[in-house]
Amino acid sequence: MAKVLEGPGMDLLKKWGMETPRHVVITSSDQFTHLAHVNAWLRDSKLVVKAHEAIGSRMKLGLVKVGLDLTGAEKAAGEMLGKSVGGITVGQVIISEMVAHEKEYYVAVKSVRDGAEILTASVGGIEIESQWEKIQRLFVPVGTSPQPADLKKLAKSAGFPADLVDPVAEFLAKLYECYDQEDGQYLEINPLTRRTGDRQLVALDAVIMVDGDARFRHPQWDF
Repeated sequence: MAKVLEGPGMDLLKKWGMETPRHVVITSSDQFTHLAHVNAWLRDSKLVVKAHEAIGSRMKLGLVKVGLDLTGAEKAAGEMLGKSVGGITVGQVIISEMVAHEKEYYVAVKSVRDGAEILTASVGGIEIESQWEKIQRLFVPVGTSPQPADLKKLAKSAGFPADLVDPVAEFLAKLYECYDQEDGQYLEINPLTRRTGDRQLVALDAVIMVDGDARFRHPQWDF
């Protein structure tokens, strides 16, 4: 099993038609200065800065900073780079645009015996940690794909409002296709949100694990 870090993970989701925040990954402050010069969104948006390493509980460890302007983001990135946490030295930082939203949701696909399981809940973010019982599941046998009607039924049973049932079902179909086509073992998006303005579903954070032994089938993988 190979864990895909957030940056390439977001690129993988986008490849399969899912919306993600714009982002860049840097290994030095000099890179940040250059990227800010050529990417207007870095100058014009509120930003989120995170340590781009396989470290759990980044928020609690002070390795996630939100709502920053360009100057604040550059400062936060500089403070994180080189920091040692639990034996891991932060060598990369990911800077992404802050997506305005109200509610947060949870979606995932995981490998299970004889197939896969699609999971979703109409709560997400840190709230899901105390409400696991709200997660609804759909089993997908090996060699089959989830049917649109079943995905809509799953979204309804999870408590999504009527105007979100179809968009969530479509998003779950894309997530499963990504899982299936990219030799996924575990794909979790927490949170999934609805962006203020255009009302599109956006994956704000993801945990992605793929079958590392399948790399020969995916020459495009760069992680």
